[in-house]
Amino acid sequence: MSLTIISLIKQVPLPTEMKMGEDGLMERNKAKSIINIDCQYALEAGLQLRKQYPDARLLVCSMGPPSFEQSLRKALAMGYEEAYLLSDKKLGGSDTFATGLALASLLRHLGFTPQNNQGFIVLAGRQTSDGDTAHVPSQVAANLDIPQATFVEHITFDDKACVLAKRIIEGGFQQMKLPLPCVISLTPTGISPRKPTLFGMIKARNKKINILGVDDIALNSSQIGINGSPTIVVKVVDVISDRPPVVMIEGDNEKEKIQHLIRVLKDNVQPASKKTLHTTKKMDYPDFPFKDIRGEHRGILTWAEVSGTNISRSSLELLGVARQLANQLNENTKITTVLIGDEVNPMADILMAYGADEVILVEDKHLKEYLILPFASVFSKIIKERKPEIVLFSATTSGRELAPRVAVSSGSGITADCTQLEIGAYVNRKEETIIEPLLHSYRPTYGESKIATILGFKFPQISTARPGTFKMPAYDDTRKGKISSFIPQWKQSDFCVELLQTFRVDAGMQSLFEVEIIVAGGRGALSDNLQLIKDLAQAFQARGIAADWAASRAVVDDGYAAYARQIGQTGKTVRPKLYIAVGISGAIQHIAGIKEAGKIVAIDRNAKAPIFKYADYGIVGDYRDLLPEWIAQVKQD
Repeated sequence: MSLTIISLIKQVPLPTEMKMGEDGLMERNKAKSIINIDCQYALEAGLQLRKQYPDARLLVCSMGPPSFEQSLRKALAMGYEEAYLLSDKKLGGSDTFATGLALASLLRHLGFTPQNNQGFIVLAGRQTSDGDTAHVPSQVAANLDIPQATFVEHITFDDKACVLAKRIIEGGFQQMKLPLPCVISLTPTGISPRKPTLFGMIKARNKKINILGVDDIALNSSQIGINGSPTIVVKVVDVISDRPPVVMIEGDNEKEKIQHLIRVLKDNVQPASKKTLHTTKKMDYPDFPFKDIRGEHRGILTWAEVSGTNISRSSLELLGVARQLANQLNENTKITTVLIGDEVNPMADILMAYGADEVILVEDKHLKEYLILPFASVFSKIIKERKPEIVLFSATTSGRELAPRVAVSSGSGITADCTQLEIGAYVNRKEETIIEPLLHSYRPTYGESKIATILGFKFPQISTARPGTFKMPAYDDTRKGKISSFIPQWKQSDFCVELLQTFRVDAGMQSLFEVEIIVAGGRGALSDNLQLIKDLAQAFQARGIAADWAASRAVVDDGYAAYARQIGQTGKTVRPKLYIAVGISGAIQHIAGIKEAGKIVAIDRNAKAPIFKYADYGIVGDYRDLLPEWIAQVKQD
């Protein structure tokens, strides 16, 4: 069997070049751009696979304006042999749903379908820096109807028909075996991408970039672009910090600085007030008639993600926001939660105590651990049967993989990584109507510099919620509800992915949401492999203070900490009373995860580090001198 390795890449603006037009879309023509970082790791993964099978064909594909040719040429210079660019003005404004469909249509046009019996693997980056949804790989796989694995650290061929993948999950990883064809999305924890050689660059200049339009691949233009996208961005606002200017801690030496810091913290550690977004009232609308477009769709559906023997905290958080949405809709709106696993029946009472009105129980010995295909099959069938108006998933690694695949099967749009959800309306001035009720999903975008309001006009409206953003609902063991059983009719292909091993440790899973103090390390705190970070957290613990340690995305990507300990846009959002950032530069993606901390202390050698703009207190100095002094004073108090 012949083998083809296909890498999907996207050209993205540099973070400093991210600019938005009045229509809420990225202005790409004026920005300096690079190949998205995650996509670079996918490119390298393809080149590594080629070493196993030197006769494999190497393709690189992208979707975007003609300027994307420069990134495709760089991929050719790295060693790829053929390049294809899907470029058409009709594609402008496509959401992830339309983008996944367009890329899958391009691959089908090139002959890559499961029916053609070709051996191929599609590689992609975990997510893109301008969108950060992580949806497109799942949506490409769903549209091609082939298996997938996302958030993958490492892949290798078992043989020409199977792939072995190590996939990150909260608190650990899974080892799995996937048949070809399949889609794999890579994290930046694999082999660092190579730089093109001079010979490769010269050779790439003369290679052809195959440019195709929508008509060339027989894609219906009504399915792509703004008109074909189930979701639209209706508003984008700048994120403005409401913290006062940083207070820099002074002292003649490290001991004096730490003593000064401890004094100001003792009387000043309190939760920061949470800023709420503007909620549009009916009185803000023009005198248009109201229109309900939900049809027969009613109620809210959530997923109870099981981690080991427990329901994940983020799934319980969903029940709290689901209740708020239900109250905004009407008092009869029902919250239904899907619970999938093996012998998970006792957990149904817990879900009802936290707010579920009904629990749909799906028990099967083959479902002890999460697997994308059978779980997606269950959700697709339940959605078709129950017809909910809103479906909520937590934005965990599994939720961010499952939700977009389910969205494709239901023909719905999806909004990723939401930090606020509410029921509102949409003024359609063209038709002079007000569409109500609609789910308003708010999510950070453009490197966390802006908040976008996104609406979906196909039902169910699907959103994923950032873990740690929404408060846990109150536990009420007097609440009663209904338990229903759902027995799926499986297809053999639902279990074509073999789960070889699941490794999970609880450390960092729940505690970071619950502790009073978090000590976090960045790349500037790696000279001792984060040991002083851990020692300071342990010193607090020894004094009976709930504390734990965490890390920035860069540290996790470099392999110094598990993903479960990652704070930020692609990790956890936390609310400790005190957050201590050590050697963390202050990228806006990290700030997104700590903005609701009571007080933030930043320690960095660079007095101009961006982290000081977001901290309450700052110390300029070497953490290797400051943290031992802090540890000593914690032990003495």
